[in-house]
Amino acid sequence: MIDEVNFDELFGKKSETTQKAKSAPAKKQAKPSAAKPAAEKPASAKKPAKSPADKTAAPKAAAPSGASKKPEKHGALNGLLYIVFVISVSVILACLAWLAATDILALNASDITETVVLPKDKFEVKITETTDANGKTVKQKDYVADIDFVADELYDAGIIKYKWLFKIYCSLADAENTIDPGTYVLKGSYDYRALVKKMQSGSNSMVRIKITFPEGYTMNQIFKKLDEEGVCEYDELMEAAANASFNYKFLEGVEPGNANRLEGFLFPDTYEFYEGMPASSAINKLLSGFHYRLTKEMYGWQESTGLSWAQIVNIASMIEKEAANDDERARIASVIYNRLEKGWPLQIDSTTLYEYPDHVGAPTAEMLQSDSPYNTRISVGLPPTAICSPGLASIRAALRPADTNYLFYALDTETGTHRFFSSSSEFEAFIATQNYD
Repeated sequence: MIDEVNFDELFGKKSETTQKAKSAPAKKQAKPSAAKPAAEKPASAKKPAKSPADKTAAPKAAAPSGASKKPEKHGALNGLLYIVFVISVSVILACLAWLAATDILALNASDITETVVLPKDKFEVKITETTDANGKTVKQKDYVADIDFVADELYDAGIIKYKWLFKIYCSLADAENTIDPGTYVLKGSYDYRALVKKMQSGSNSMVRIKITFPEGYTMNQIFKKLDEEGVCEYDELMEAAANASFNYKFLEGVEPGNANRLEGFLFPDTYEFYEGMPASSAINKLLSGFHYRLTKEMYGWQESTGLSWAQIVNIASMIEKEAANDDERARIASVIYNRLEKGWPLQIDSTTLYEYPDHVGAPTAEMLQSDSPYNTRISVGLPPTAICSPGLASIRAALRPADTNYLFYALDTETGTHRFFSSSSEFEAFIATQNYD
């Protein structure tokens, strides 16, 4: 105890080691060895592992082990979240793909039927040059669709569900160059491919327009009617009539360049047209009407006359304009043939009126004095073209005229029919009894 007090007095206070030694449980003290007093070291050097500094360092040394466990837990959680994200995105994409497929392929589509109108003014006009069957370069008018407008119309009608998807399909299918103007009856059950195919000229989804052309209609009247009904534009019809190629035997020798070349060949009947159909197709429908009326027997009659079909139709058109009934047609035909044979002017006023489509009534004196090949009061021979579309009865009369010596005929105002004469004196005497004002 004396040594301990002296030690405290020397240092002025107890060492931390001594304090801890007292606070610690009592241990059997080893006797100090007198043989090795110099070997003793301070308490802090004897037990470095138990010093406060070393105790603080111990946890720091263990930190790497604890730190390595924490990132492993977060890494597993992040991996799980990534997997959930990938699955979620895959499910969303799969749902979108399914929705897209149901619209593109019209799966589970409602079986609605709607009328969709695609007017011409929503299309861009593109003029291209092509070569016809005869090697001639002709201009062709094509329409480029406004796909935004088409998609809007189909969406508003309930035919499609996703406009953006339909636009993508159209861009891949080059639909803007295949869809045509017109009025279409479409169903919600049509897939995208069918929709594009249905919205083309001539498809069975196009709305058909029935138009009747009476016998005696001129080409001008026919084309105006087609324009009014929205089938074709008048100017397009005139262009096609003048320059388009139509391969029919009865048109042999009829040269292109003038629209009137087809006058008389547009057979009067009731036809079904498509709204917005090509002008050449509409004309071809009328020409096919003429084609299917001609029989083998009629071709034989035509050959026996020595006249072309253009000349036969020319005569038939005058018969159509002049005859009051079917009984008169063959006799009027005989007058025309007899006067042609004599080289006399036909003097049929309806040929003069052909050049004045808006005129009503008999030709004026000025008209009858005009120097025109259609003025048969003066000109000799047939007019340049037919003057209307004759019916089958007039065509047959032109092919098989009555065998007469008639050279004149005049209207009997009392009966509304015509009287026929072989001499000018008989004709003049009858005219004197009539009032044609």
